[in-house]
Amino acid sequence: MAKHSIGERIRNRIGMDASTRAMTVRIWRDYMSEHKWWVVFAAFWMVVVASTSAGIAGLIEPTLDRAFAQRSEFWIWVCAIGFFGLSVLRGAGSFAQSVTMQMVGLRVIEKIQNQMFHSFLRIEIQFLENEGTAKQLSRFITDCYFLRDAVTKVFTGAGRDTVTLIFMIGVMFYQNWELALFSLIFFPISVLPIARIGKRLRKVSEATQNEFAEMTSVLDDSLSNARSVRAYSMQEYEQQRGADAFRKTYKLVLKSIRTRALSYPIMETLAGFTLFTIIVIGGLQILAGEQTVGSFMSFFTAVFMAYQPMRSLASLNNTLQEGLAAAGRCFEIVDYDPKIKNRPGAKPLKGGKGRVTLQDVQFTYDGEAAVLNGVNIDILPGETVALVGPSGAGKTTVLNLIPRFYDVTAGRVLIDGEDVKQATLESVAAQIALVSQEPALFNDTIRANIAYGRFGASQEEIEEAARNAAAHDFILNLPDGYDTMVGEQGLRLSGGQRQRIAIARAMLKQAPILLLDEATSALDAESERKVQAALERLMVGRTTIVIAHRLATIRRADRIYVMDKGLVAETGTHDELARKGGLYARLSKYQFQEVPNDPPDGRQG
Repeated sequence: MAKHSIGERIRNRIGMDASTRAMTVRIWRDYMSEHKWWVVFAAFWMVVVASTSAGIAGLIEPTLDRAFAQRSEFWIWVCAIGFFGLSVLRGAGSFAQSVTMQMVGLRVIEKIQNQMFHSFLRIEIQFLENEGTAKQLSRFITDCYFLRDAVTKVFTGAGRDTVTLIFMIGVMFYQNWELALFSLIFFPISVLPIARIGKRLRKVSEATQNEFAEMTSVLDDSLSNARSVRAYSMQEYEQQRGADAFRKTYKLVLKSIRTRALSYPIMETLAGFTLFTIIVIGGLQILAGEQTVGSFMSFFTAVFMAYQPMRSLASLNNTLQEGLAAAGRCFEIVDYDPKIKNRPGAKPLKGGKGRVTLQDVQFTYDGEAAVLNGVNIDILPGETVALVGPSGAGKTTVLNLIPRFYDVTAGRVLIDGEDVKQATLESVAAQIALVSQEPALFNDTIRANIAYGRFGASQEEIEEAARNAAAHDFILNLPDGYDTMVGEQGLRLSGGQRQRIAIARAMLKQAPILLLDEATSALDAESERKVQAALERLMVGRTTIVIAHRLATIRRADRIYVMDKGLVAETGTHDELARKGGLYARLSKYQFQEVPNDPPDGRQG
């Protein structure tokens, strides 16, 4: 059985295990140390607050023994001015140290949130799909709140209350060292049970924060899919989901409150017994003439004023454990090493032509059944290739592998003969424009959404891209034109308008490769034609790989790859495959959509 040092056993008993110490050291080293002079400034005012508190306790003796007992007007004025001056100084010091440490805490959280956001923006897509964005938002909000609370309260409280306690103990020993020794015996008794409470609270806090994330996920699901909830009359079902999540959160928060509150009866009982003993012993000493009423009251005041910092220090362990649980969840993201990243020695793609090759590509999602089983595709610069096949055949996976949203399990993906896994992610992205089924618009202006990825583009370039996407006319008819805010996920625009904004963005990027997941959502005939015309202009001169649902798109493709069960089942043109009478012929008969004829110019949808 492993032996531990006495110090290590004591630290483990009071909750300072290795993870706690490591986390606390990290918060100071990586975040607070860069604000050390502000911490020193706050510490100075902590000492001021502590010394004024001790001064107030010390003034009790001359107030009673000299000002009142001796009826001295001089000492009345001295003590009154002293109390007033010390109170003002104490108030100023409390303000200075509190505001300073709150500022430090906010800066620490700001840095951690920036680091978390940096990680999220580079984390692999699969992680976000598996974990859910709502749960990650909870880390930014709930966990960072707990962590900020710990930084400000623990570091402020620990410093201020420790110094105050030291000063008060000094007053106690100055007035009556025997009674001071007796009073301090009870403090260590409270340490071990309170530390055990803190360790329990950390576990409860971790569970509570995880449940907060689950609750956020339920709310996000219900609110972001509000139309579906109403369309299917699922309000009662969603209400029950919410009620279940709220109930679980309520129970865990209540458990956390109860665990935290366990320290109060311990501290109050010990404090009551200590005061009882002090009054009895001190009173007997006064009756015996061993000390004056003034010196006893000064001692008693110091004990009373020491109780609050002592109680605060005891409860700070609870706040610390909650903060460390939150810090652990935050640092999981900060320290996350993305699986898809620039490899050592990665170089930018030379690119520019747009040839795309998949060589014996296999892909599996986290040990599940293989999605792709040896796919070979070769697309020459400027060609348009359509990927068709039943649902689950692997079409979307092929599209996701080209820009390295996922990495192949085996085989290679090449752009202009270079393996994308050996190239920098930035250079791979520069070669590709993406238009997905559901256009990704940000809650920003139309101008910013079109220029996303090319923020240096001029207004003329933005408008030219919008014209080519058949979007310029409807944009000018909006209240603020190109400065119109599109709303969350672009919901202030119609489906056809959102798609044309996404097409304009792809046009402005001018990448040699276009990945197009053709929308299956039904648009009115007018919008449908405008979107189709815009897509055709976008595809000119670009290597285009399209997951096709419309027969017109498929017919215009230079080559069609028919996918089934992770394999390329058939390859050829529309006419060639239709004559074979195979899978493609069956799909074209039942699955693909016809596009209405082009309307007269000048109409918009």
